[in-house]
Amino acid sequence: MLTALTATAAAQTTAAAGPAAATGVTSVAWLLVALPLFGAALLLLGGRLTDSFGPMLATLLSWGSFVVGAAIWIAMLGVDAGERASAIELFDWIPAGGGVDVHAGMLIDPLSMAFVLLVTFVGSLIHVYSLGYMAHDPAKRRFFAYLNLFVASMLLLVLADSYLLLIVGWEGVGLASYLLIGFWNHNPAYATAANKAFVVNRVGDIGLFLAMSMMFATFGSVDFAAVDGAVDGASEATATGIGLLLLLAACGKSAQFPLQSWLGDAMAGPTPVSALIHAATMVTAGVYLIVRSHAIFDAAPNAQLAVVIVGTITLLFGAIVGCAKDDLKKALAASTMSQIGYMMLAAGLGPVGYAFAIFHLLTHGFFKAGMFLGAGSVMHGMNDQIDMRRFGGLSSAMKITWVTFGLGWLAILGVPPFAGFWSKDKIIEAAFVGDGWRPWVFGLAALIGAGITAFYMSRLFFMTFHGKHRWTDDVDPHESPLSMTVPMMVLAVGSGLLGLVLVYLAPIDAWLEPVFGRVGHHEPVIPVPVIMIGTLAVVIIGGVWAWLVYGRDEVPVVPPVGNALTRAARRDLYQDEINETALMFPGIRLTRGLTEADDDALQNGVVLGLARGVGDAAGWVRRAQNGFARSYALTMLAGVVAFLGAVWVIN
Repeated sequence: MLTALTATAAAQTTAAAGPAAATGVTSVAWLLVALPLFGAALLLLGGRLTDSFGPMLATLLSWGSFVVGAAIWIAMLGVDAGERASAIELFDWIPAGGGVDVHAGMLIDPLSMAFVLLVTFVGSLIHVYSLGYMAHDPAKRRFFAYLNLFVASMLLLVLADSYLLLIVGWEGVGLASYLLIGFWNHNPAYATAANKAFVVNRVGDIGLFLAMSMMFATFGSVDFAAVDGAVDGASEATATGIGLLLLLAACGKSAQFPLQSWLGDAMAGPTPVSALIHAATMVTAGVYLIVRSHAIFDAAPNAQLAVVIVGTITLLFGAIVGCAKDDLKKALAASTMSQIGYMMLAAGLGPVGYAFAIFHLLTHGFFKAGMFLGAGSVMHGMNDQIDMRRFGGLSSAMKITWVTFGLGWLAILGVPPFAGFWSKDKIIEAAFVGDGWRPWVFGLAALIGAGITAFYMSRLFFMTFHGKHRWTDDVDPHESPLSMTVPMMVLAVGSGLLGLVLVYLAPIDAWLEPVFGRVGHHEPVIPVPVIMIGTLAVVIIGGVWAWLVYGRDEVPVVPPVGNALTRAARRDLYQDEINETALMFPGIRLTRGLTEADDDALQNGVVLGLARGVGDAAGWVRRAQNGFARSYALTMLAGVVAFLGAVWVIN
C-alpha cells in the first residue's frame, strides 16, 4: 500500500514557530560534530607526533559520535512524535545589527537523526576497515584526519538549522572529498580526478548560494523554520526559482544529470573513500537538501517536476553506463549514480515520495558501502587489480568477500526479503501514482531501470566471483584480514535485514511523519501486486540474461568492440566530450587569445580610442553652446513642441 504525506496546519504552525530548545542528552548534540572535528585538528596539527595513535584515535572519536547519536535517538523515542524536534543555539555568528543578526544553531529532528545514525555508524565501520586497508601507507595519519574532517562536515551539514550553516558543512564535505579523492596525488590522473570533482561541485554550489540570496531577499531569513513558515506567502514563480537553484546544487553534490561527470573519475581515491563519499554520505547530501526544502518544492510544482525528470534521466543514464564498465569500482560508481537517481525521483514526487527517498537512502548506504568495501577486499587479494575481466572464480579463494558482496548484490537487485526490495520497490510504486502521462512515463522508466540494474550488477557479480579464473600467474588471491572483513559482515547483515526493520520494527514513514506530515493514502494507476510482480519479473530477466552472457559463457579478457551504444557507454555516453566542447574549449580559446594578444597594442588602442571618443563627443556638445540667443530660443521652442506633442498622444 502506498502512502502520501499530507502536511497538517499544526505542522505548519510548528515550522513557523521553530522547534523547542533542546534539553537532556539532546543538548550535547554539538559533540556529534565536535568529536571528529577535534580528531581532524589533532591529527593535522600534531603532525608526526600522532603517527602511532592517530588512526586509532580518529576511529574511536568517530564511534564516539555514533554513541552520542544513538543516545539522542533513544531519548527521542521516549517522547511524543510531535515533540521530537529540538534546537540548540550555539553562538552569535554574524551580529550585523538592524535585525540581521545571524545565529549558528543545530536542528535535531527525525530527518537529521536518520542521517546522523547512518553517517556515524557506516562512517565508523569504514574507519575500522581503513585500519587494515591503509595499514602500510606511510601517510595513513593524514588519511584518517581527512576521514574525521569529512564525517564532521557531513554531520554539520545535516544538523544545521539554516541554509547558511548548511553551506559550511556543504563546503566542508567538498573540501574533504577533494583531499580524499586526490590522496595519492603523486599520480597525475588522481590529482586531475580530484580537481574535476572539486570544480564540478563548485558549479552546483553557485545554485545554493543564489537560492539562499533569493530566500533572504524574499523572506528576510535563511533559517529553515522561518523559510518553511513564510513560503506560502511567496509567489509560485519565486518558489520555482529557488527550487530550481536548489536542484542545481543537489545535482552537483549528488552527481545527477547534467553534473554527473565527476563521479566515475572520483574512484581514483582509496577504496574506503569510495564507500564513505560515494555510497553512504556525500552523494546523498543533494537528496537531503531537496527533502529538507520540501516546503519550497511543495509550493513549486514545476520545480518538483524538474527534480523527477533529473532523477529519471540519471537513473537510466547510470544504469546504461554501468552495463559497459569493466573497472569494478567504476561500475559501482555508475550504480551509485543510478540509485541516487531513484532517490531524487522519489523526492521530486512530493509528499508521496519523501519518506521513500530517505528509506532507500538508508538501505543503499548499507548495501552499497558493503559492496565498495568488498571491491577493496578484492583489490587487496588481487594485487590492486581492478579489471573484472582479470577476475573470475574468486568465490573459492575469498569466501567471506563473496558472501558479503553477494548479500549486497541481492539487496540492490530488490530480491525479497533483502533491503532493496522494501525501499526501491516503494519508489517504483510511488512513481506510478498521479494523473495523466506522468505515472506512465516515470513509472515505466523506474521499472525499466530495475531490469537494467539487475543485468549490470549481475554482470559485475558473475565476472568477479564466478566462471573460470582469468588472473595472471603472479597473482595469488587471498582473503582480507578481519579488520576489513568484519565491517563487511556488519554491512551485509544490514543489507539483509534493514528493510524489514524499517518496515515492521521501526517504520520509517512513522518516524519521519513529524517532518513531512500525516500519512494519507494514494493508489497507483496499476495495482500494487501487479507492480511488484512486474518488478520481480524484470529483475529475474536481467539477472538470467547476465548469467547467460557472463556466468555460463567464457568471458574474454580483451573486451569486444561492441555496438555503438556499448562504445558510448564505455565513454560515459560522451559526457566529458560534451562538457569540453560546450564549456572548456571556448574558455581555453578565449584565454589563449587574450594571452597571445599584443599587450602594448591592446592597451594603447583602448586608451587612445577612449580619448578620441571623449574628444569627438565634446565637439558635438560644443556646437550646442555657441553663444547665440536665437539658437537657445529655438532649442526651447523645440522642447515645448515635443512636450505638447507627447501630452496630446497620451490623451
